Amino acid sequence: MRVQSRLSMFNHRKMRRSATPFHIQDWDETAPVKDRDVYSIGLFVPTLGVAGIWGPSAIACATLAAEEINRTDALQGRTLALRVFDASDECDGLVAQARSAVCEAGVDAIVGMHTSSVRKAILEGSQGRVPYVYTALHEGRAQAPGLYAIGETPERQLRPAIDMFVRERSARRWMFIGNDYEWPRVSHQLARHYVAQAGGQVLCEHYVPFGTTDLDAVLQAVEDARPDALLLSLVGQDAVDFNRAFGQSGLDTKTLRLSCAVEENMLLAIGAANTRGLYVSSGYFGALGGEANAAFKERYQQRFGARAPTLNALGQSTYEGIHFAAALAARSLLVPGPRRGVFGGVRGINWQGNDSMQYPVHLAQADGHFFEVIRSF
Repeated sequence: MRVQSRLSMFNHRKMRRSATPFHIQDWDETAPVKDRDVYSIGLFVPTLGVAGIWGPSAIACATLAAEEINRTDALQGRTLALRVFDASDECDGLVAQARSAVCEAGVDAIVGMHTSSVRKAILEGSQGRVPYVYTALHEGRAQAPGLYAIGETPERQLRPAIDMFVRERSARRWMFIGNDYEWPRVSHQLARHYVAQAGGQVLCEHYVPFGTTDLDAVLQAVEDARPDALLLSLVGQDAVDFNRAFGQSGLDTKTLRLSCAVEENMLLAIGAANTRGLYVSSGYFGALGGEANAAFKERYQQRFGARAPTLNALGQSTYEGIHFAAALAARSLLVPGPRRGVFGGVRGINWQGNDSMQYPVHLAQADGHFFEVIRSF
């Protein structure tokens, strides 16, 4: 295999070590010595904590992309090498780790799939010295030197879904629940306008810290408010735990749920008995039809086998992120012409800027352990 990985893919013991930040004293103004035959990408994904459930599929998809790029010689003789870094919110020293990745490890680019709070730390540590491709869905307004944000934003991901819920499911009374950081809070501010424009109202909002264990108070708040629908902006294991408890409480017979961040591996963890009335708006689902996705799934299964992590939007985003970074390195992404902004991927994204992208969004309904795509926007 030509792809070099700093961590073995699914070795959780090694992944746990990555939570220890690199030790550096000060920013080293001397550029690290680099192997000009290698294009090194620092892959920042969570491998521990609340969002650790995202890690295995993200690493697998990034590895698949890197191997494909190396087989096609897209980098004109250079080998693409992956170095995996932990990007969990619970990881101490994220700023120092990003700084070390650039000035000591000498990565040529960063591809990150993690929360917005981690994105801030990586931006502070890398200081725009290398391209930084951020692949996760986010709240928008992602502007910084060297930052390329290719994930979904609320305008495309939430507005049409909320409109459909209000107009077609009579979901006029809403309650918002999220983790207490930038993505949920900013997204909910925007979602308030979407609900009002569709003719609904937001009754209340609740925010919980990462790793919360007090779900009784939140469930009681839902019982008291009696909303028609919940907008859930919870991350990883927090979303799993809440949706399990919600289904077990019986509230799923009264209230619909809409999320942007529940993916297929989390759906398995939630359990089939707890997914009634759960909808997800996303740019990608493994259940999508079409030749491009069928070919992608076939390559993924051939490479990693039947026991590979289930394909999902967040994992697939790192596949696109590696291809995006390679296109930047090959200087093909920003060249004027009809192909400007187009890069290798599954969804057919056209990127003209962080606030100017074209990409599909789909609404799926959970059906036990699977998603059924019911609408595309």
